[in-house]
Amino acid sequence: MEGVNFNEWEKLDLRVGKIDEVKDIEGADLLYELIVDFGEEIGKRTICAGLKKYYSKEELKGKKAVFLVNLQPKKLRGIESQGMILAAVSQQEDNKEITLIVPEKDVKEGTKIS
Repeated sequence: MEGVNFNEWEKLDLRVGKIDEVKDIEGADLLYELIVDFGEEIGKRTICAGLKKYYSKEELKGKKAVFLVNLQPKKLRGIESQGMILAAVSQQEDNKEITLIVPEKDVKEGTKIS
């Protein structure tokens, strides 16, 4: 595995966000459109996430998780995704298991991960 130098690591902006809304995306079997609150400094952002197979809308709404917020925006199914939610992915025989990375304690939206 190739190492990452500290200067590269410092470029990543990881923050806690609270998922305020979860919407279906027309024609997308795996993607949700998430409206995520990152507090006063960043505000709300739209993030597309391939979680439909693993989480219901009800399970996601109101959940706090860790996001990469300075990823370059990318259009997915016509929606500009402005970040990425972080998850652990494990392979169990023929099935993937996805577990969101969440803060252990309740912390304020926008809290920086370091």
